[in-house]
Order: sequence, then C-alpha cells, then structure tokens
Amino acid sequence: MGKDYTTNVESGFVPVGPRRTFEGAVEQIAERIRLGELGEGDRLPSERELAAAMQISRPTVREAVRVLADAGVLSVRPGPNGGTSVASGYVPLELLRSKSELRLGEVAGVLEARRLIEPRVAQLAAVNAREDDFARLQSLIDAHKTLVARGDVLANEDRFLQLDTQFHLRIARATGNTTIVSLMRNLLRRLEIARDMALHEPPIPDWVIDIHERTLGAIRSSDHERIERVMDEHLAALERSWEQETDRVLVRPIPDFLRAVADRSRHDGNGAASSSPRQPVAEEARPRSKST
Repeated sequence: MGKDYTTNVESGFVPVGPRRTFEGAVEQIAERIRLGELGEGDRLPSERELAAAMQISRPTVREAVRVLADAGVLSVRPGPNGGTSVASGYVPLELLRSKSELRLGEVAGVLEARRLIEPRVAQLAAVNAREDDFARLQSLIDAHKTLVARGDVLANEDRFLQLDTQFHLRIARATGNTTIVSLMRNLLRRLEIARDMALHEPPIPDWVIDIHERTLGAIRSSDHERIERVMDEHLAALERSWEQETDRVLVRPIPDFLRAVADRSRHDGNGAASSSPRQPVAEEARPRSKST
C-alpha cells in the first residue's frame, strides 16, 4: 500500500527556479522516486499543490507528469477519485538532467566530501536508528539479492545502482536528522553524476551485497570503531576505482576533530602512525567497482 502525499505538500518539493521549468519539474519528481523517498503506489500531491510547491504553472506540472507517465514512472487516473501515483520505483537515469552541473575536475571533491561526511552519518545512525530503519535497510539488501538472482546484473546495472543509492540515503534517514538527510541527498545526487561521468567499471554484485550486509551489521552493533572500519572499506572501493580510471591519487584533509579516528584507521600495527595533516585514501579497497 503506497503512502498518500496529497495532504503533505511539505514532502520535499521546492521551487524549480529560473532554469527551464519543465525539465526541472521532471527531474525533481524523478529524483524523489529514484532516491526511494516516493515508492511504488505512493500518491503525489495534486497538480495545484505541486505547482504551488515548485512555483511553476499547472500546465508545466501537467507536462512533467505526462513525460514521467510515458516513461512508466507515474500513473495518472482521471476523475474525482483519481490522481497521480508512482507506477514504478525505477527511474531511468536519462530522466535526470544534472550532468552539466558537475565538471570532471569536481569528482575528487565529491569523493572527499563523502569520505568526510558519510562515516559520521553511519555512526549517528547507530545511535538513533530504530528497528524500522534496520528493516528498511535489510529490504534494500534483499532487493539487491532478488535482482542478482534474476541473472544478468549488467543488463540491469542502473537498477542495481539505484538500490545502492537508496541504501546510503536510508542510512542518513536513520539518523532522524532532516538536515543530514538533505546534505546526503545532495551528495548522493552528485555522486551518481560523478560515477556516471568518470567511472566505467560495472558493479561487483556479490561484494556490494556483502559490504552492505556488513555495514548494516556494524550500525546495528553501535560499535563506532567497527563502523569506521567497514565504512573505510565501503568508500575506498569507489575512491580506488576513480584513481585507477584517472591515474590520479586522491588526497583528503583530516580535520582535527577526526584525527584520533583517522590515526586508528591507518595504524600500521607497529605502534606508529603518520602525523601528516593530509592522507591518501585507504589502500585496502576491494576489487574495482563503480558501485557504492
């Protein structure tokens, strides 16, 4: 049973702004679905409410809905008891028009921002998450397994990566902090663009499922050092793939408030740790993958 957003206009839709309003409206609705914030069966606000929330005309909303309906993403039922609902949780990447908003030289910055933010997000999720959050994370892992069981993941690569993005946003939602959710939504959006622009290795399904299961297990344990270790491996996979694709070394700053954690992570086992204020990404990444 889908959720009803018709009485909750403040569900994430914002003014489209002065850019091409039609494309902006398509992208905004599509992104909410792609990130898993609107699921199959969920009802959208009315045309009038969407137009007011995005500060665009009703004909513009109508055209955006038509495009998404033609793509099989939305379903429109006419009549007094009708409305617009999500027909499919899968959104083709081509419906999102943001590639031009990120230059290739900015990919390293996206990866560094993720390295700085996401491990802390996972640690806060361990403090605030409820059983419902754990169940939703597990359901995304199960969806990955179902997709793998059907065979030919490469033919469904975009669907596989969409589930991956939803898993990471769900961790953010488990923090219970709407500001963090907003930050991660923007970061993951840019990460998807970066991955599509600069990384050309297909996902490694078994490893993705394994690292997600271990990430969920670490968050459940509320062991912050365990979370730090698994998130280091989790993030390093994409960082290493970028390094190998570009033949560049990704270097990231360590702020003072993270130095103690970073020192533990890079300790070499011989009782010595580097004191350099800038450290390269971890060397223990799994096989190359454009996922996670």
